[in-house]
Amino acid sequence: MYELFQSPFDRHATASDVMRGVDLSGRRAVVTGATSGIGVETARALAAAGADVTLAVRRPDAGDRIAADLRRKTGNDAISTARVDVADLDTVDAFCASWKGPLHILVNNAGIMALPELERGSHGHEQQFATNYLGHFALTLGLHRALAEAGGARVVSVSSNGHLFSPVVFDDMDYRFRPYDALSAYAQSKTAGVLLAVEADRRWSAEGIRANALHPGAIATNLQRHTGGLRTPEPYRKTVEQGAATSVFLAGSPLVDGVGGRYFEDVNESPRVTSRPEGFGKTAVAQYALDPSNAERLWDMASAILR
Repeated sequence: MYELFQSPFDRHATASDVMRGVDLSGRRAVVTGATSGIGVETARALAAAGADVTLAVRRPDAGDRIAADLRRKTGNDAISTARVDVADLDTVDAFCASWKGPLHILVNNAGIMALPELERGSHGHEQQFATNYLGHFALTLGLHRALAEAGGARVVSVSSNGHLFSPVVFDDMDYRFRPYDALSAYAQSKTAGVLLAVEADRRWSAEGIRANALHPGAIATNLQRHTGGLRTPEPYRKTVEQGAATSVFLAGSPLVDGVGGRYFEDVNESPRVTSRPEGFGKTAVAQYALDPSNAERLWDMASAILR
C-alpha cells in the first residue's frame, strides 16, 4: 500500500522553521523569479542556511537590489544575480551555457497567472505554458549536467492547486481550436510543472537527482495581478514566510533525502484524487498530474520543441 510522506510540519510552518538546524554550506542553489513573493523568501531561507544562492531573474537591476538586501539580512555574501527570463529561451540557454561547476538545488519558482487574453510566447506556444513550463523545462534540461555533478541534487517545481482545473490537453495545448480560457491555461501549465518533476525524477534519480513539485498555498503576491487579487478566504491564506516553507523544505531539508516524483503542500505529501475536491482547505493532487505516461509524453514533446 502506498504511504504518503509525512513531515513534522504543517501549514503554519515557515521557511525558517523547516530550515532550523539545517546547514547548506557548500551547496549552490538557483531560484527563478526571486524578485518578489515567495521567491525572495525562498532565496533568503536557503542563503540563511549557508547556501550559495543565484537569483535567476528577469530584471537584474531589481535582482541586484534584492541580493544586496539578502546579504545584509543573512550575513551570507554568496548571493548573486543572473538574468534568466523563462519566457525568453535565449536567456535560459545563455545562463545554462555560462554555468560552471555543480548545482545542488534548482527551484523553478517563476510564473505568471491567468493572462486575460490569449498571448503566444516561445515557439508560438500559449504564453502561460511557455513561461511556467517550457522555460523551466529548458532550464532544468540545460542544467542537467551541473545537477548530476552535484552528487545529490534537488529540483523543486512550484506548481499550484490550480492544476486541479485542467490536465495537459495534448491535442490542443495552445488553444488553436478551443476557446481560450485564462484559468484552464494556467491550470494546464501548472499540471505540466508537476509532470516535469515526475519525469525528471524518473530519468535522473539514478544520478542522485531527485525532483518534487508543490503547491505553496494561497499567498497574496504579484501573481494575482490579473485576477483582481487573492480571493481565498482569510482563514485559508498564508504569509509569504509560510508560503515558501514547502519549497524550502523540498530544496534543503535532509528529511526528504531520497524522496522524489511527488507533490507536496503544507510541507507534506498530498493525497491523489480522481475528481476535484470542492471547497477550501483540502489538500489533493490530480492523478493525471502524476501519471508517468503523461509525464513521459510531455517531456518528449517539450524536447522536440526545443530541438
